[in-house]
Amino acid sequence: MAKYDYDLFVIGAGSGGVRAGRLAAQLGKRVAVAEESKPGGTCVVRGCVPKKFLVYGAEFGGAIKDAQKYGWTVGKTSFDWRSLRDSIQAEVNRLSGIYATMLEKNGADLFKERAEIKDAHTVKLKDSGKTITAKTILIAVGGRPWMPDISGHEHAIMSDDAFLLDQLPERVLMIGGGYIACEFAGIFAGMDVEVTQVYRGGRLLNGFDAEVRDAVLDVQRNNGIDVRFNASPTEIKKTKGGYIVTFDNGTKIGTDLVFMATGRKPHTTGLGLENAGVKLADNGAIKVDKYSKTSVNNIYAVGDVTDRVNLTPVAIREGAAFVETVFKNNKTAYDHDNIASAVFTRPPIGVVGMTEHDARQKHGEALTVYTTSFRPMKNVLADKSQRCFMKLITVGEDEKVIGIHIVGDDSPEIIQALGICVKAGLTKTDFDETCAVHPTLAEEIVTLKPREPNKTTIVS
Repeated sequence: MAKYDYDLFVIGAGSGGVRAGRLAAQLGKRVAVAEESKPGGTCVVRGCVPKKFLVYGAEFGGAIKDAQKYGWTVGKTSFDWRSLRDSIQAEVNRLSGIYATMLEKNGADLFKERAEIKDAHTVKLKDSGKTITAKTILIAVGGRPWMPDISGHEHAIMSDDAFLLDQLPERVLMIGGGYIACEFAGIFAGMDVEVTQVYRGGRLLNGFDAEVRDAVLDVQRNNGIDVRFNASPTEIKKTKGGYIVTFDNGTKIGTDLVFMATGRKPHTTGLGLENAGVKLADNGAIKVDKYSKTSVNNIYAVGDVTDRVNLTPVAIREGAAFVETVFKNNKTAYDHDNIASAVFTRPPIGVVGMTEHDARQKHGEALTVYTTSFRPMKNVLADKSQRCFMKLITVGEDEKVIGIHIVGDDSPEIIQALGICVKAGLTKTDFDETCAVHPTLAEEIVTLKPREPNKTTIVS
């Protein structure tokens, strides 16, 4: 008889966990996966997928207005929040079902309940109380939104709640300056909600290139969002007509909905990791080596729970690398450098490689920076002031491209291809020798000129 019930037990059926479980099952391994929510994880159920649908929904209002400038006669229009919400949830359920089916068709067992670790080889299913043993355990439980423990915080919602609102409020107070806050502020604004965004820092999108951060502020304000800085909430009070939020600078803001987008943390609380001796970082993230192995030899972790690069495609690659390492005797470490990513503001952001600040910290003055800012052709007839910003950072005499940053329509689609260029180590000459596709927004990336010296902006 086998020493363990399973060769692999995966805790978490998000993108990373499902990929690892499916690949291991295809190799003939005995695999089980436990998920306390819907299969699909943050991305499918309460993140990337439903959020992108909301962004699409928010864009149609502006597109209808723009259409009139392009000769279209537009009649009476209205927006039905519940119709969009329910359509999105139907698609979420369909995709979640596909994730479950993928596991089951490949021979993996799916337990639709929470699993907690009892020791290095044992997990316990919380609802049924069933105890299961496994030779290898993979933790892929992702992260969860977090909010400060201020007076009245129970009156606020977080990103997980935003997809299921019963009705659309007239006013939203968005607290936070990260990508989730900026994205949802743009979503609500596109649905004609009055949005105030308050951030404790002095610039939105901490960690992004400084000029991108400035461009995003213009994006938010062009969308009618009232953006305020250097204020943290201290109290939320429910009133007859909504809520009053007090900030540490004495400001009080009235609103119908308080949305806390103040960060995410690894979902490790109550997982029982201490029972097996798995070491955690100060923020609760699971410490792993380059092969995703924890401090316990047979326990691994992938995805947001490790707080390395918190992106769905990265979790998928880490899950695949885990299977190569553990079950195919091919030690594989996923390369986390030069990963392209996007922020779905309106218009969105696409970035890959280093910020100018980080590049100067590493390479000093051996940089050449190219930038442009222009009004896209689409916005001219629509009489919109929103501009597109592009930035390309090179290093050395051969001008190897080490960073590209775009704020503008279709930038996530563009940055996917440009990510290949940065990953491959191409140079500015390679870009210059590539013929432009005209007329497109993307053509500007191969016609960039050096930024004027007096316009250097490298403050992070």
